[in-house]
Amino acid sequence: MKMNFIALFVAALITLFVGFIWYHPKVFGTVWMKEAGLTEDQLKTGNMLKIFGFTYLFSLFIASIEMTLTIHQMGALGMVGGPAKVNEALSSYTTFMTDYGTAFRTFKHGALHGLMSGLFFAFPMIGINGLFERKSWKYIFIHSGYWIITLTIMGAIICGWV
Repeated sequence: MKMNFIALFVAALITLFVGFIWYHPKVFGTVWMKEAGLTEDQLKTGNMLKIFGFTYLFSLFIASIEMTLTIHQMGALGMVGGPAKVNEALSSYTTFMTDYGTAFRTFKHGALHGLMSGLFFAFPMIGINGLFERKSWKYIFIHSGYWIITLTIMGAIICGWV
């Protein structure tokens, strides 16, 4: 199975690119700051190297999991013990991968699974945290919308960029 690790590194950058647009003051940034109880002066006090560095690192973690959620062949690879065990796999694995190794490896399919990750994984987690933190629905929907869009794009890149 072809895995494009460059796609993972690029997909991880998507969190920063989408965030730059999504949280811009002319999009949702001003509303988000109000709902989060933050001011522009407070946001300027952070260590941006640390924030962006860890954001990218955590985004690599997310991209790795998105790979398993969007590329169905990862399940077959896992069943034989991973890439290191492919040469020891039964001939049925080779036959399966020959027949289906690139099935559903499209941007569209990856976007669908990324969207599903956003709607059924990120949104509920953000919603639960927001409810317990007594945040507004605006706050929850702003963050959830960001992750739904971001995971959709990440899924498309990871699955479709073969």
